Amino acid sequence: MDLKDQLKNLFPDHEITEEESSSPKEQIWMQEDPILCKYEKRKGKPITILEGYTGADEDFKKLAKELKTKLSVGGSFKDDSIIIQGDYRDKIMVILKEKGFKVKRVGG
Repeated sequence: MDLKDQLKNLFPDHEITEEESSSPKEQIWMQEDPILCKYEKRKGKPITILEGYTGADEDFKKLAKELKTKLSVGGSFKDDSIIIQGDYRDKIMVILKEKGFKVKRVGG
């Protein structure tokens, strides 16, 4: 017995509306220009940098958090760019393309 069945037993007169059944998904603004995906070494350690997003900073921060969670790595959002610890260019490009972004690989 799942949660919906239990709630139906507790509240038999309640009818599910369209607003309750569909979960609202947060939309991130899509852009025409590609996001640049760079690779650098800082203090001898590899990092991946994403630049070129022209939308709101909050959307870019949400994207940074989602990437860090999916890749299980550290990183930050500074100066309109996402910095991910490690060389994850290929995985990041696949994730962003699935979301609908255009991605351009820079530097190798």
